[in-house]
Amino acid sequence: MKKITRFIVFLLSAVILLTTGLQTTEIVSAEQETTKITKKLVLGTSAEFPPYEFHKTIDGKDQIVGFDIEIAKEIAKDLEAELVIEDMGFDSLLSALQSGRVDFVISGLTPTEERRKSIDFSNDYYLAQQVVVVRAEDQEHFPTMKELENEKIGVQKGSIQEEIAMDIPNAHLTSLDKIPDLVLQLQTKRINAIIIEDTVAQGYLDSEIVLADAVPEDADSLAAIGIQKGNVELLNSINETLARLQSNGDIDRMVKEASILAADRQESGNIFNIAWKYRSYYAQGIGYTLLLSALGVLFGFIIGLFISLLRMTNIGLLRWLASAYVEVLRGTPMLVQLMIIHYGMALTFGINFSPLQSGIITLSINSSAYLAEIFRAGIQGVDRGQMEAARSLGMKRSTAMRHIILPQALKAVLPAIGNEFITIIKESSIISVIGMADIMYQAGVVKNITYQGLSPFIIAAVIYFCMTFALSKVLRVVERRLSASDNR
Repeated sequence: MKKITRFIVFLLSAVILLTTGLQTTEIVSAEQETTKITKKLVLGTSAEFPPYEFHKTIDGKDQIVGFDIEIAKEIAKDLEAELVIEDMGFDSLLSALQSGRVDFVISGLTPTEERRKSIDFSNDYYLAQQVVVVRAEDQEHFPTMKELENEKIGVQKGSIQEEIAMDIPNAHLTSLDKIPDLVLQLQTKRINAIIIEDTVAQGYLDSEIVLADAVPEDADSLAAIGIQKGNVELLNSINETLARLQSNGDIDRMVKEASILAADRQESGNIFNIAWKYRSYYAQGIGYTLLLSALGVLFGFIIGLFISLLRMTNIGLLRWLASAYVEVLRGTPMLVQLMIIHYGMALTFGINFSPLQSGIITLSINSSAYLAEIFRAGIQGVDRGQMEAARSLGMKRSTAMRHIILPQALKAVLPAIGNEFITIIKESSIISVIGMADIMYQAGVVKNITYQGLSPFIIAAVIYFCMTFALSKVLRVVERRLSASDNR
């Protein structure tokens, strides 16, 4: 038992060191890779918003570029700090800023009065206009905003465009986190219009997607930088940098350069070309997915076994706590658990887990609740007479459980444990919402780079199928070998 305990402690220590050192989606500014700067400045952004910020393959390497990123580099340079970029969903940016996970947010953020209640804003650095994007065949159907009443409209979740669309009478809103997903909704006729900034819309216009004549009443949209409330020193420094860039005309130059870069679409033809060209993206995603799933099931196994034993103890309080643990985790969505661990722990206790650490913890505790019930069923399935026989021979209850009951129980529930592993591989895709670079995250990056709405996700689906199918075959081989003794 002592050896097992030492092994678990060693394993936990190794995982903490490993997950602390891994990079996930954090990207260090290229200009600062060769310099020894100890101070870090963490930028939160949602990189699917060209030309503000977006993924681009440059010199065979995925990079986050855009004029917002260039502004962030100038801010970091003035502060003599190393710029670290964390890419995440747009609706997670404010939570990340409030919890201290990032130092500032640049993502075409509009400084509304509602947002000012929770964060501070820099001076405005860019002025854009809101436009309406429709299918070319419907362009004449929307000469004014009046025609958008009772229509299906797409907007980015948590954006100023969402607020504008809410004021349209009887409009049916589809609020999604990413602009490319909204464009796909428009192309597949699930919505009939998108309200979006003109600068961003330019990257998606073609012969099929065009601008409507309708223009929202509050067409002007200012962009500012979000800073955590009370951080006056950083706010003043950012404002000084913005003033310098505006007076020199650098921001206008950055916008033009980013727009040209965004207009150069990296289309890759058919699905096989995409899979081959971006194989390195998917390979990295596979590595993180397997790491998440393996550690999630491993720690879920350990925790689940412990909880199952507590559920069968004679001590009423411990039995009640174990039951509550299982019911709460099985009765709440994994996404909610992830948000609590990743953002809630930071807001409440100041504990900032990396995306990888938050993912492992979430998968572990979620998996442990289901594995606890699997183990309990396996243990209760072993004939009670075996425990009584072991006790009659002078064995302690713990010794009999470890050497007689548990081996038979684990053998019986192995197929169920294997199924849980397969389930965790698929459910690990949820972790991508906090910027974990797993298979689903990489599929989204490829989609943003290639402007292909479906092919990157078909590739991801094939990868998931191959992984789970291969694992199921391995598990069957193990089951056959374990059951060989039963046939003697």
